Amino acid sequence: MRKFHTFTGLVVPLDVADVDTDQIIPKQFLKAVTRSGFGRHLFANWRYRPDGSPEPGFVINQPRYQGATVLLARRNFGCGSSREHAVWALVDYGFRAVVAPSFADIFKGNAFNNGLLCVELEEQMVEEWFRRVQAQEGYRMTVDLAAQTLTGSDGFACSFGIDPQRRQDLLEGRDAIARTERLAEHIAAYEAAHAAPWQAGAPCPAPEVEP
Repeated sequence: MRKFHTFTGLVVPLDVADVDTDQIIPKQFLKAVTRSGFGRHLFANWRYRPDGSPEPGFVINQPRYQGATVLLARRNFGCGSSREHAVWALVDYGFRAVVAPSFADIFKGNAFNNGLLCVELEEQMVEEWFRRVQAQEGYRMTVDLAAQTLTGSDGFACSFGIDPQRRQDLLEGRDAIARTERLAEHIAAYEAAHAAPWQAGAPCPAPEVEP
């Protein structure tokens, strides 16, 4: 997983609440099992007309938001089914962070496991970011994960909270597999101590791992 420290990107405002995972990546595009190629189908039902041509009214298709890497959204983003493909589509499109008042829990877990930062802010603060992004073309945001701050191209800034473990995992580029690999010695010791069937219920002390 790519490390996440500080980056600056163009912001696109998706002014819709309760965006579910089927809207993020419709079910007809879930056949692939690799993580690449989903970006072109992101928000497909909103982004394209029935004939396949771009829908000019959809915000992501507007010229001023081309190349956006920060998605500004409304409450309960990523609700609906647990499909990880929704995160894959956002990442494949180029998004590094999503800023919203709240996220569906499973979506948020999938996002962090794939290096996509979910920033939760009070609704009033999100409303202020919407006002600024929509008022100024080319509005950019600097996301500093170490300092836990967001800074707009006009100097407006705020701080955000994040689970310490998730923050550290993103800073180090460490996914669930990497976290497990850190326990390789403890896993091997457990397996060695429980090799026989009658040892299956024997207790094993929990390993102490640095965060």
